Amino acid sequence: YEAVATVRSKTTSVLSSRAMGYIVAVHVREGDHVQPGQLLVEIDNREAAAQLRKAEAGLREAQEVLEEAERTIQAHESGKTAAEADQSLAASTFNRYQALLERKSVSQQEFDEAQARYRSKTAEVERTKEMLGSMRARKEQALARMEQAKAEISHAQIYFGYGRILSPFPGVVTLKQAEVGALASPGTPLLTLEDDAHYRLEASAEEAMLGKIRPGESVRVNIHALGDQEWTARVAEIQPSADPASRSSLVKIDLPEGLGKKGPIRILRSGLYGKARFPLGKREVIAVPQKAILQRGQLQQVFIVDSSQTARLRLIKTGKGYGDRVEVL
Repeated sequence: YEAVATVRSKTTSVLSSRAMGYIVAVHVREGDHVQPGQLLVEIDNREAAAQLRKAEAGLREAQEVLEEAERTIQAHESGKTAAEADQSLAASTFNRYQALLERKSVSQQEFDEAQARYRSKTAEVERTKEMLGSMRARKEQALARMEQAKAEISHAQIYFGYGRILSPFPGVVTLKQAEVGALASPGTPLLTLEDDAHYRLEASAEEAMLGKIRPGESVRVNIHALGDQEWTARVAEIQPSADPASRSSLVKIDLPEGLGKKGPIRILRSGLYGKARFPLGKREVIAVPQKAILQRGQLQQVFIVDSSQTARLRLIKTGKGYGDRVEVL
């Protein structure tokens, strides 16, 4: 069963912008080959750039607050150690004076002075602890602000990246809809890119034949632009829905890699005309080379070599052609 087919790329991508802005540069033309990650279109995205700078400034500010808090904490830790030492000495002195007071060995004033020093050192230790707690809270706030600033930077970088349209895969630009100075809006097509290394042949098969075609089976294909030669390909998938107008479904056939490539030039491209020949069964036929047939008016003749090695002319009636051979009925 022979079906008319069209060459299509296995992967076709319509690239568009996710941010609104004026196009400032288009780095490719139709027919250009591109690589993954290559910059294709640039869009003016100054708002995102300003947001990125603001977020980076917020991160630097949070880092400065954190560094200051850490220096203050370190200083207060040293002060706390000294205050606790003074408190320990004042406590020992207070305890000694309390014992001496009970034995009437010191005056009340001397005891009161020792007690006052002890209370003062205790209050100083508590004040140092409160300052440490306050600075640790400030450090935690600075850390939280840094995390927030990093998240804002990440978001701003993503939004800023919307102004740079990159190639998602290696391929060729088949359609350019973007021009410098035009306003790009979300969803508006800018470029159409197709994978030029993997092509398919999409054949339209009649509904009566769909039950005889199976995914994975071998098919003989011909691309008109590449001449009369046929290649063996494989059925990749069969479209489950049928066209109600033509009562046919698309059969997608994977073409061999490298087909139609002559050095750096690839002749194969989307839209080319082709044919697919699906095997429906087997039968034995007599076939002769097309060039062996002599056409004389309405008569078709071939020379036959008989058992005596003598060439004899025979009239024939031909049937269906198979490549460079013709069936003899």
